Amino acid sequence: MNPPAKPPNRLPWPPIIYGLAIAVAWGLGQYVPVRDANWPIAVRGLGGVAIIIGLVIDIGAMFALYKAKTTILPHRAASRLVTRWPFSMSRNPIYLGNALFLFGLSGVLSSLWLTLTTLISLLLVSRLAIRREEVHLQELFGAEWEAYRLKTPRWVWKF
Repeated sequence: MNPPAKPPNRLPWPPIIYGLAIAVAWGLGQYVPVRDANWPIAVRGLGGVAIIIGLVIDIGAMFALYKAKTTILPHRAASRLVTRWPFSMSRNPIYLGNALFLFGLSGVLSSLWLTLTTLISLLLVSRLAIRREEVHLQELFGAEWEAYRLKTPRWVWKF
């Protein structure tokens, strides 16, 4: 019997980072409000659409992981490589869905601070989670992972 795989991280960085993005944006908004933060209705409407798309992608990814009987937790070792939708359009659909949700929320709330903290969170998630998860998946799934990695973009499907 093979020993259990080593997890990619000790902490579940993505939910921590995205939660901090919201908290920091809220705090900055309280202490350093941005003047005239009432964005056009079209931007707020697009924000609502981004929220819905983000939720659809998140729920689809969670369902795909559940159906494959592998973990959704970013600090647990994977037991299967999932490549069906939405993993067929992005190697990181949950993080993509979360980012779309936050960008959408920033539009709906007319929050420049949330837009900025969401951008920073994308960099941190890439550095602290995605890179480590990809090494983890390479170690576990080898050639199968490499073939998937080459045909599926990290964030958004190829046009």
